[in-house]
Amino acid sequence: MLTLFPAIDLKDGAVVRLRRGDMSEATHYGTDPAAQAQSWQSAGCQWLHVVDLNGAFAGRPINAPAVAAILAAVTIPVQLGGGLRTLADIEHWLQAGVTRVILGSAAVKNPALVRDAARAHPGRIAVGIDARDGRVATEGWAETSSLTAIDLARSFEQAGVAAIIYTDIARDGMMEGVNIEATLALADQVQTPVIASGGIGGAADLRALRRAAADRLAGVIVGRALYDGALNVAAALAILGSGSEDAHG
Repeated sequence: MLTLFPAIDLKDGAVVRLRRGDMSEATHYGTDPAAQAQSWQSAGCQWLHVVDLNGAFAGRPINAPAVAAILAAVTIPVQLGGGLRTLADIEHWLQAGVTRVILGSAAVKNPALVRDAARAHPGRIAVGIDARDGRVATEGWAETSSLTAIDLARSFEQAGVAAIIYTDIARDGMMEGVNIEATLALADQVQTPVIASGGIGGAADLRALRRAAADRLAGVIVGRALYDGALNVAAALAILGSGSEDAHG
């Protein structure tokens, strides 16, 4: 079974989706993130994936009021990423009710922070690896490093991180399907659970991922397909939970 993580991406307090991480290519889906979170919970989702997009670019949390409203609105676990670069930021959100914090740029630029946080908060720190042509991108995807995604994932194998979230930037928000080959290539190199992200366009993409992944992935993040109606939560949960070829969305 793969866990479905519906995405709530926050820009200026609103719910948006980007194309390939471009802030100028934002599609707005609502001004009430808390209501959106409630709707995903009511539909049967067991997790939420929340990203502070402004924070990812600024290097510090920006959409704190929206995140706090989401936490107050739901009882299911929330994982949060975007602009978390200090232990104080991490501990603030863990104490505020976030179940799992995602460290992306910090994993590249301050790997000691990831290790310290994972040691202090077992099972509550995830590493977000966003890749462009196999190379890790940082600062809201504005910069690309020379480090490969697989090398970065391997470097945290002994750190005790709860999960690795792998996003192929070229696919994100494009609804062209997950880069299954690259995602599984990374998953096969580490023991840490891997969550796929970027590119799900509908039920067919989920079925393909489910068939290829078998037990090699822990979950998948879905954004635009859910918001645009190309996929509904019931269909997604049926496919990911049972591998059913009969669910439609």
